[in-house]
Amino acid sequence: MDPALVHHYFGTKEQIFGAAIEISFAPALSLPDLVAAGGAGGVDGMGERVARLMLQIWENPATRDPLLAIVRSAVSNETAAAVFRGLVSRRVLARLAGGLDMPDADFRVQLAASQLVGIVMLRYIVKVEPLASADPDDVVAMVAPTLQRYLTAEDVRPKRS
Repeated sequence: MDPALVHHYFGTKEQIFGAAIEISFAPALSLPDLVAAGGAGGVDGMGERVARLMLQIWENPATRDPLLAIVRSAVSNETAAAVFRGLVSRRVLARLAGGLDMPDADFRVQLAASQLVGIVMLRYIVKVEPLASADPDDVVAMVAPTLQRYLTAEDVRPKRS
């Protein structure tokens, strides 16, 4: 195959990488639908629904393996990180925040995402025990209240003195 054909149809390396990320990351793109308009069940149980969906995505080898490659690329290559950051910011975090009818929605969503990224890093990338082998339902039960607080508590920002 001629490299010119690849560039003609798919663009730059960054555009090809972005398309590959988007395809691999497709299951996580449904996260905003859980929050938009309160999702099924409204705001009650939102933390659990978000945690459960993320763990289902990462527990499934068909979705986990491509995501592992993406995350590893993003933490070791600035270009990959920029492409990944753009996709996550636009397609997941911004949509989540837009569907969250709360003050500081962007901040809240980023706090929740930081919790989930930490779990992904420790459980699936670094494989720190006992988290790496914990039952997914136990992980959901432990993290869901924190996600719920981040996403729906009256005020997540500390009072300044």
